[in-house]
Amino acid sequence: MATDTLNPTPSSSRTWLYPTPRGLYCAPGDFYIDPAVAVPRAVITHGHGDHARPGHRSALATPETLAIMRARFQDMPDTRQQALKYGETVRIGDVDVSLVPAGHILGSAQAVLEHRGRRIVVSGDFKRRPDPTCPAFEPVPCDVFITEATFALPVFHHPSDAGEIGKLLRSLHTFPERTHLVGVYALGKCQRVIKLLRAAGYDKRIWLHGGLASLCTLYQKHGIDLGDIALVSDAVLETFKGAIVLCPPSAIADRWSRRFFEPIPAMASGWMSVRARARQRGAELPLIISDHADWSELTQTLRDVGAPRVWVTHGREEALVHYARSMGIEAEALHLAGREEEDES
Repeated sequence: MATDTLNPTPSSSRTWLYPTPRGLYCAPGDFYIDPAVAVPRAVITHGHGDHARPGHRSALATPETLAIMRARFQDMPDTRQQALKYGETVRIGDVDVSLVPAGHILGSAQAVLEHRGRRIVVSGDFKRRPDPTCPAFEPVPCDVFITEATFALPVFHHPSDAGEIGKLLRSLHTFPERTHLVGVYALGKCQRVIKLLRAAGYDKRIWLHGGLASLCTLYQKHGIDLGDIALVSDAVLETFKGAIVLCPPSAIADRWSRRFFEPIPAMASGWMSVRARARQRGAELPLIISDHADWSELTQTLRDVGAPRVWVTHGREEALVHYARSMGIEAEALHLAGREEEDES
């Protein structure tokens, strides 16, 4: 059993699931969920770097998340990989573990833990709106719900995805000679923006920075059709005038971007609703497209799962804890180490 645990709160679910310096630890199963460092046994909710880290002796996740980890980490062959599909259950020690969709990115899951008649759901990161790149979030009734709080302030109400993509296409129509350079995170946001463009009727070639290629290929191998995409580096006699080019956010201000004709810098992120963040990113065209739940979706989720206890992780923890308590829910912040407030960080 692990030896680095803190003193759990007696007479509660925290007697068997609680935070430690390594991460959230499940004592009767002797495993960690999304640990911050390499551990003997880990359950991974999804492939973003603040949740999935290399070096574990054993890792359990959805097949898609394991594929993402193999694509990103060189030492994954040294990890015993256990794939668990949505809806399947496996016994680890004295705990039944299953994974249900979180609606965040490809392969993202909520970890459902059942032990001695009690159920805890660790949501990882999630969103509630439709996303053709992954199954929709499924609320699971439980005794304890562990939720993220990335956008847990009442000021955060994300607009419609279609409306934000419409802004990009209107700008393209208004400035047909200029290249639209859109900053996107390589895992999840890139592929989602492509699918949103396709849903809006944009069927032209979408150009990609080389740093986005491998994960787009992985998505395609898992049945996500991205249409006509190509690498900027493979272009021959291409001016990129009137083109949409996707790239990592850091590439917008890099020498790489100088090849494009009067580029219009855009950025797709839930944080683009904050003007200071948009200016910091140099986004002339901010696109508020988030892979996290906004305030209304977070609060709706608390009602949907009906948990009498809520534990809040990274983000605006205090606001969501206060709201949950106003609903008569026992709520507290976990302050887990190693969590980023945004996937684009």
